[in-house]
Amino acid sequence: MPIIKNYGFLWERKHIFRGAGSNAGHLKGTASGLETADFREQIGVYVLYDQFQHIVYIGQAGNGNASLFTRLKNHIDGGMWNRWQYFTWIGFKAVNQDGSLSAQQSVDSGVSGFKYSDALNEIEGILIEVIEPKLNKQSGRLKSAVEYYQFIDPRVADVTTATLLSELREINKKLS
Repeated sequence: MPIIKNYGFLWERKHIFRGAGSNAGHLKGTASGLETADFREQIGVYVLYDQFQHIVYIGQAGNGNASLFTRLKNHIDGGMWNRWQYFTWIGFKAVNQDGSLSAQQSVDSGVSGFKYSDALNEIEGILIEVIEPKLNKQSGRLKSAVEYYQFIDPRVADVTTATLLSELREINKKLS
């Protein structure tokens, strides 16, 4: 039984929807053939990177009731607010078929049924994927974990120059 259930590599801070009004925000991710999942309440380990994708911070989520979403929001608002642009997370909670996180895994849960050889492969795999050492030819061995890709909420999507130019042209047409 794997400890690492899922992960997301190099998600962008600017695409975290923090919420507004009565909307609580989310940390949604997508994986091929699976329901979109919200990793707000995920427990595990996370890595923060600067704009050059150099690691600047490693932390844990789930101890002391601080979920992944809470920890990231603390870093957005805290003393490192301008020191990181990307994050990677490694999750211990499985995703149910409906996209919700499993309540089975918690920080107080024990892990049984795993072999140390599997744990070694998982830890090595995560370190290889996160650090990307130049001399490692193999990628990480994470065969049981599911990689999720960041869901871009339209409320935080990038505004491009082309979009702005198009909107300005529409305004000019209406004014003319």
